[in-house]
Amino acid sequence: MEKFTTLSGIVAPMDRPNVDTDAIIPKQFLKSIKRTGFGPNLFDEWRYLDRGEPGMDAASRQPNPDFVLNQPRYAGASILLARRNFGCGSSREHAPWAIAQYGFRALIAPSFADIFFNNCFKNGLLPIVLPEETVDELFRDVFATPGYQLTIDLQAQTITKPDGSAINFDVQPFRRHCLLNGLDDIGLTLRHKDEIAAFEARRLAEKPWLAHTMPIMQ
Repeated sequence: MEKFTTLSGIVAPMDRPNVDTDAIIPKQFLKSIKRTGFGPNLFDEWRYLDRGEPGMDAASRQPNPDFVLNQPRYAGASILLARRNFGCGSSREHAPWAIAQYGFRALIAPSFADIFFNNCFKNGLLPIVLPEETVDELFRDVFATPGYQLTIDLQAQTITKPDGSAINFDVQPFRRHCLLNGLDDIGLTLRHKDEIAAFEARRLAEKPWLAHTMPIMQ
């Protein structure tokens, strides 16, 4: 998993509450057995004027010019600004996959759905919870300033605005440690690979019959 230390990027505003995971990545794209390729279908039903299906070439589809991510001023955005209860609905992990594969690294909102919030950390995304009035102010700034950027420093737990003022945010220490060091669940486990290997060797020395598999019944 890619480390998250500092991020300076354009902010894209998703100005609607209760954005659910079916809007983030519609259900038909869950047919894929791969963990990649979801970025072109992020917010698919809002982003395009035609219905998307797995395997369609996004370049041949008709984009919705009114949708925020299709507007030139938000091109290359890496920070998504959202309203309350972002990521509600089903618990599909494809939602943070699609967000990350589009190019976002951080999300800011007054609140997130619990499972989505947890899945973000497991996939290298930083979801930041700020007071609603602070989020309102950020929306006003983003709408007023084309190319509006923020700088997020995870180590310092600060968001720096273009005028140099800073907003503090909280993040649970263990999750902060994992993001700073690029550790997902597999990475956390592999930190103990030597101890795991030693345990397996000791276990097989004590109980060698465990090394044999049961015969397959014909």
